[in-house]
Order: sequence, then structure tokens, then C-alpha cells
Amino acid sequence: MALLELRDLHVSLEDGTEIVKGVDLAVDANEIHAIMGPNGSGKSTLANALMGHPAYEITGGDLLFDGESMLELGADERAQRGLFLAFQYPHAIPGVTVTSFLRSALNSIRKARNGGVENPIPIPEFRKELLAQMEHLNVSREMASRYLNEGFSGGEKKRVEILQLAMLKPKIAVLDETDSGLDIDALKVVAAGVAGLVGPEMGALLITHYQRILNYVKPDFVHVFVNGRIVEEGGPELAHRLEAEGYEAFMPEPIGGEVK
Repeated sequence: MALLELRDLHVSLEDGTEIVKGVDLAVDANEIHAIMGPNGSGKSTLANALMGHPAYEITGGDLLFDGESMLELGADERAQRGLFLAFQYPHAIPGVTVTSFLRSALNSIRKARNGGVENPIPIPEFRKELLAQMEHLNVSREMASRYLNEGFSGGEKKRVEILQLAMLKPKIAVLDETDSGLDIDALKVVAAGVAGLVGPEMGALLITHYQRILNYVKPDFVHVFVNGRIVEEGGPELAHRLEAEGYEAFMPEPIGGEVK
């Protein structure tokens, strides 16, 4: 059984509009899956629903993590179990430094995995790990004392998202259009960070519109996502086909003015 399993998952907005229309997907450790689709296909809705965003309701199917249904779990509980979401547009949190945020998040996970008993990471150990990861990801040390994402460039926001990933060490990382707005240098750093973290203890689900990031992070599986459904699956060659031909071949044909 894979670490993350989606079984006929359906997701609707608060007004009842169905966006995700029955998705089956299994992502395991040491695997990189890429979901590729045109704008408006429901990719970000799927990502937010996986993490338990209250604006998105799972109306059918099941979402399993390590064999356990997560439908009744909040976002914090899903994170504590090892699910991580890197946002397409990370939010700023004025008044909370990057260091403070990371240490609080890490201690929250440690507490949950210690039966609810406080188990804070020793400050010297935390500092050593943080500085090592910042250097590895080419994040300047001064970023640690800045308020999270406040005044950050697009590249800085995405690097700090990957820094969170490196520090929290989730079992499955969902990255929602992490390549959005990045120049080529930042893209290479972010991609190398993701590729370097995936292994026996972690799998990744990359959600993207373009093939660009997949030049630097080679996926094991590619899933084409159109109109709320996975319509085609394959290996890395499928991403190259999409880059060359676009999504038109996978778009449903209108029947009587409506999409099939």
C-alpha cells in the first residue's frame, strides 16, 4: 500500500460546484509524481483538498495516508502525520520570523509524534540543522531573522518553502506550482532541493502547468489532469509530449455546447 492514496476522490467548492471529479492516485516514498494540466483544470483545488483546506469539501471517495483515512483530520493533524503542502502563492506572516516559524512547526510535529508530550528540539541542534539546510539551498542567513514571506521576492518565498520541507522532513510533499514565477537560477535551486530530499523516507507530488521544472526534477510518473480528472498517465516522456503538443489533444470535446 502506498503512503498516499486517493480513491475516487471528489472535491467541491463551498457553493457545491464540483471541481475534482473522481481521482485515483497512489504516491509512495522514493517516488516523484507530476500532475500536469492547463489552467483551471482543478490542480490547486486538489492540492488544497489533500491538505484539508476548509474551503474545499471532499464529497466522495477516500483519502488515505499510511493506510488511514484522513477525511476527518484537520490540516494540522495531516501535517503532523507527515503530509506537506508548498503553496503556489505562500502567505506572509508579519511578526513571525522564519526561525520562529520553523522551530514552532517542528516542535508541533515532534509533540504529536511523542504521544502529545512536549519534546522540543534542542536549540543548538535546531540551529545547526537550519544553517546547514540554508547553505545547501542557497538561502542567505539574514532570511532567518526576517518575518516569514514579508517583502520576499517570488524566488525567496519558494526557497523558504523548500527550506521548510527540508527541516520538517514530511513523508509526502505536495508542491503546488512551485515553479511559478521563478527565474532559471531560483528554479534550479528549488528543483535540486526537491530532488535531493526525495528518497526512502519521502515521496513528492509536483503539480505544474509547464514541463520546465521537470527538466531538473525527473518524475517517475506523469499524470495529465484535465477538467477535474486524470485523463492520461505515463512516464517522463509524457511531460515532453505535453511540452511539444500542448493539452489540446487531451481536452474533452463539447457536445451540444457542453463539455463531456
